[in-house]
Amino acid sequence: MTYGMGAAAASLIGVFVSAYLWLHKIGFIGTMVCSTGGCRTVQFSPYSMFLGVDVALIGLVGYVVLLVVSLVAIHPTYADARRPAAILLGLSAGAVLFTARLKYLEFFVIGAVCQW
Repeated sequence: MTYGMGAAAASLIGVFVSAYLWLHKIGFIGTMVCSTGGCRTVQFSPYSMFLGVDVALIGLVGYVVLLVVSLVAIHPTYADARRPAAILLGLSAGAVLFTARLKYLEFFVIGAVCQW
């Protein structure tokens, strides 16, 4: 149950960060705070889209799904069930791989890094 709460908290943070990035990308938020100076370069590079969808939006949807699954996993009804935890593990592994791909692109292809 403790791991599920940690996953829910991390997912909630991810929802806020990815929403912030996506809202900036679509012009809803004017100025982005970025200590590395590379966020704008990364966000508006050709690699900021994946299969025609903005990666910040993919992150937002992904973190919302992770949040929902983690909240289900910590619900007392599913306290002894393995399925929610297995789904959470699979989704988290996919998210880590997707993030690793994005970080590789930032460091070695785009040449700019965004802290977010």
